[in-house]
Amino acid sequence: MESKPPMRMHVGRNIVVFAALAAGLQAQTTIKVDVNLVNLAFVARDAQGQLVGNLTRDDIELYEDAVLQKVHTFAKSTDLPLNLGLVVDVSGSQDPFGKKHKKDLEVFLKEILRPQDRVFLLCFGNHLRLVNDFTNSPEQLLENYTLFEANKGRFPELGPREDRDLGTAFYDSIYYSVTEKFAQVSGRKAILMFSDGEDNSSSHNMMTAIETAQAANIAVYAIRYTETKHGRLTARNKYGISVMDRIAKETGGVHIDAEQTPADTYFRQIAEELRTSYELSYYPTNKAKDGSFRKISIAPKGESITIRSKTGYFARSNANK
Repeated sequence: MESKPPMRMHVGRNIVVFAALAAGLQAQTTIKVDVNLVNLAFVARDAQGQLVGNLTRDDIELYEDAVLQKVHTFAKSTDLPLNLGLVVDVSGSQDPFGKKHKKDLEVFLKEILRPQDRVFLLCFGNHLRLVNDFTNSPEQLLENYTLFEANKGRFPELGPREDRDLGTAFYDSIYYSVTEKFAQVSGRKAILMFSDGEDNSSSHNMMTAIETAQAANIAVYAIRYTETKHGRLTARNKYGISVMDRIAKETGGVHIDAEQTPADTYFRQIAEELRTSYELSYYPTNKAKDGSFRKISIAPKGESITIRSKTGYFARSNANK
């Protein structure tokens, strides 16, 4: 009489198959949820301009395209480690500010940076040079910056090598900082941009740079150094100022005139903001992935409180908002 294979072996194979299918379905569900979740950081100040550090989710209302949303998670980001990109314009228009850039960087690194914080340094003209990868060592970063001034070509490029005829890849410096340096970084993130906002050689435009920073929840603090002619702004200067202002506003950062405010003052203000901010998330009621811009607004229930955050995001199917 022919013997039959043990039933437990057949059942075991089925269990393995069903388990794999279940795991696959679970993985698909998880991916879908992550794509739909919108993450948002914001800063709150009172009527005197002081940071407010005691808000709860009950103190705000969140809207997307004027439709009230339900807050999924809400947390205060007090004293979290910071992950920062120091992005310095070394194109010709910034030559008069070379010494000030270095001095201001030194102020930030020695007076503001804490041991738990990490920063990278990117310098750009018509090439994007990674002068220092993420580090918490001010001495190492400043030493590499000095080496960069002596020999720029020794440092690796960030992003693909581009043939650029002119000398300022401002938008590319933001785009590749976000996509290549912050891609695998979690926690509070921001870019400190030292520039005049002028661009003439990027492969990406302003809106792409803004959208990329918004999608990654990265605020851009635009620290502006503008060279004037006989004390007057040129049309090109005015355009650069408007660019710096818009990028900061759209991403939830601040536009700072480095000629009007001492470096230790504005750096301290930036650090305090990043360390006394809030993080929330929500699942938008509008599920469509149609590429449209979704405007976000946070309304404080206290009349004397002002809130600043990124202005919104583009609803793309492959965006990690």
